Amino acid sequence: MSMREIDPITLEVIRNALASTADEMALIVMRSAYSPVVRDIMDYSTALCDAKGRVIAQGLTLPIQLCSFPRIMGFVRERYGDTLKPGDILIANDPYGSGGQHLPDIYILKPIFVAGRLSGFAATVAHHTDLGGIVPGSVAIYATEIQQEGLRLPLLKLYEAGTPVDAVFRILEANTRSPVEVLGDIRAQIAACNVAEEGLKTLIGRYGAEMLDTYIDALHDHAEAMMRDVIRALPNGVYRATDYIDGVGESPQPLPIVATVTVADDTIDIDFTGTADQVAASINCPISLPESASFCAIRCLSQQDIPNCEGYLRPITVRAPEGCLVNPRYPAACGARGVVGYRVFDAIMQALAQIVPERAIGGSEGGPYLLAGGGMHEGRPFVLNEMVVGTWGARAGKDGIEGISNPAANLSNQPVEMIEADMPVEVMRYGLVPDTGGPGEFRGGLSFIREFRFLAPIRFVLRGDRRDHPPFGFEGGSPGAPSAHILIRADGTEQGLPTMPMESFTARAGYVFRLIGAGGGGYGDALRRDPFRVEDDLREGKVTAAGAARDYGVVFAADGATIDHTATARRRAELAGATP
Repeated sequence: MSMREIDPITLEVIRNALASTADEMALIVMRSAYSPVVRDIMDYSTALCDAKGRVIAQGLTLPIQLCSFPRIMGFVRERYGDTLKPGDILIANDPYGSGGQHLPDIYILKPIFVAGRLSGFAATVAHHTDLGGIVPGSVAIYATEIQQEGLRLPLLKLYEAGTPVDAVFRILEANTRSPVEVLGDIRAQIAACNVAEEGLKTLIGRYGAEMLDTYIDALHDHAEAMMRDVIRALPNGVYRATDYIDGVGESPQPLPIVATVTVADDTIDIDFTGTADQVAASINCPISLPESASFCAIRCLSQQDIPNCEGYLRPITVRAPEGCLVNPRYPAACGARGVVGYRVFDAIMQALAQIVPERAIGGSEGGPYLLAGGGMHEGRPFVLNEMVVGTWGARAGKDGIEGISNPAANLSNQPVEMIEADMPVEVMRYGLVPDTGGPGEFRGGLSFIREFRFLAPIRFVLRGDRRDHPPFGFEGGSPGAPSAHILIRADGTEQGLPTMPMESFTARAGYVFRLIGAGGGGYGDALRRDPFRVEDDLREGKVTAAGAARDYGVVFAADGATIDHTATARRRAELAGATP
């Protein structure tokens, strides 16, 4: 069959069948997983790849993990070539030798054979509760090399011709504080791969291997053409933006993330030259994550449903100097690398806002805030992995959204009931903080607050950000409110903690940890916000009367609920610097 004979209806049917299979993989993982970080927070991804290792569909999970699959499939082809057999299953997590992102992310890959012919791969990656290292949860900001972070797995066979490789399972079990959860989650990943195998076999049975291969090539080409159309609509030019990681430790030094976006006809080049050098801490970010964040940001420009396959990546190049924060050299620690990846997304959005502000988004909360720790409770060990997300920046015509994952992710906050059922932790407070969204004609999303009371002694580490460099606003919008980490002792005394401390903390039973995320950045001049929108915000508890007058120039009458239009006009004139 030639490319001219491609039937667009058949192409769409095949595209949706592949996407549905990848989505079914994601649902299988969620329903089969043992650990809260996979089952409830949904920190995992699934994909189908063709026989060449190209991603042909990705499940409804994490876009920021997209490019780890193409990279790791390159290592699979290099390491195993044509030697894989039916029943083989591969495992890996090494960022430097296998294309991974950090050690808690374990990849399970299964080659799919039909009639003895390699027809594709099922691919999954999941963040595992604990893989050893110097702290429970395997994410310590103060790690200085990857060997301190836990068990490194190069590409290995977990199953060989359908038979489990017992030695690998025994090594995994011996190197985790949570063997039940880790081995259970691996079984969930394997189950998802088995479902993908059946899905791909069904498609081949329906269309034949040769015809399906032709349509998959056409799918890649179609996605590429759609992305080139999106880029071609942008003005040519070079657009640069810098965002910052606050830094690590008690006296943090800002770490710039510099994104230079070059639009040339139907291609985009993203260059991170000028970004901070890698650091002696675990926030170094292996290149597959910045690549994923870059592709995600550019994809956000599209107003069409581009197929989620590797073809749409072809017009986009991503470059970063080796040895910088977004492309570290071995043996740099990288367990907490996610915060840098989300800042890459924000920096690119700031660059894109210079040319398409109507499609850009203000700074969001900065990515998931991490509380990881563990200890003993009632004679048994426990490991807490709590990741909290929840705020978008504003967009043209729309306020920021609260209670939703970062735009570059697709995570979920762990239900309070599940935390309390599984862990010696009580959630004392969970909600939104008024007056924290960046003021603008369209307001940034509000900060979230979550308070944990520990019911057993715990040693824990933190990963946050956006305190010294809060989420940006644009087109005249203001930044959102900064984040905060506070430890409250049993006697009520409070200790402010760094956002990324170079140490772990020990809390006694009865101590409370308060996490306040950053608010989203605003869009447009706050004095142009419709006063009735401010009135709605007041009624919903999103702003206070004092905040409304301070940030938006909207004054309420003595009843505290009705707009005083005369006083509002006077206040807005004062804020604008005009004579009333």
